Amino acid sequence: MKHILLPTDFSDNSWNAIKYAIQLFKNDTCTFHLFNTYTPVVYHVEYVLGYPAQFGLGDAIRTTSQESLEKLVAKISKQFENNPKHKFVTQARFDTIISGVKDYVNDNSIDIIIMGTKGATGAKEILFGSNTVHIFKEIKCPILAIPSGFSYESPMEILFPTDFEVVYKNSKLNILKDIATSHHSRINAMHISIGHELTETQKANKANLESSFKNNTFLFHDVKNMNVTDAISEFQIKYKINLLAMINNKHSFFENLFFKNTINQIGFHLNIPFLVIPLKDKN
Repeated sequence: MKHILLPTDFSDNSWNAIKYAIQLFKNDTCTFHLFNTYTPVVYHVEYVLGYPAQFGLGDAIRTTSQESLEKLVAKISKQFENNPKHKFVTQARFDTIISGVKDYVNDNSIDIIIMGTKGATGAKEILFGSNTVHIFKEIKCPILAIPSGFSYESPMEILFPTDFEVVYKNSKLNILKDIATSHHSRINAMHISIGHELTETQKANKANLESSFKNNTFLFHDVKNMNVTDAISEFQIKYKINLLAMINNKHSFFENLFFKNTINQIGFHLNIPFLVIPLKDKN
């Protein structure tokens, strides 16, 4: 059974991600964890220290969160036929989104987080808001970010850019392999070369990666002398990519792409779901 965490703030954006998740895993036995964090705008020190019963404000906000989660489950039941393979649980928590998700992942056997994402400014050309970037960085769990307004498409073509600089462990790639197997996807591994031959380490990692996907349709693509964002953009258009997947590894081009003030470069071009796979274990 898969355990899927669905953080929600009850916005259209998060509802879109929930719909995507239900359709993506319609043939899998899953527990979906609907999770809302709330923080009172004004609260007393005593509230933070664990005495919320003395203050009606905190209780009212908690009750609103819990009721909204229950309404969300009812909305899901109304829109989607009851799937005997799917179970929904809810939790409202007094916390920030980053801290709340981190603790929930640590306390539960979560296989993947699926969340909606949009730029903090609301501008269409900026895909990822600050919360999403922090979750990419802080949470050691696969995360699937769904762009605002994206209509579900089965991930028939998956793009997997790689620099062959990391040792791929099967366990880390399981969620990607599961998705590819379930949807008969083709995985397009894309390497960007800059005129240098692969090192022996890179060759070994490439062979390991190919072996990991031996039961899936898997192709290598070598792209020469392009930056990562342009290569992703061009490949996405040429091959009608439905899902982008990347390894989040320190000192890799993923880190350079997202944590070196270049986020707008990819945000402008990327309008498909984005799966981020951590190389390290959960916190």
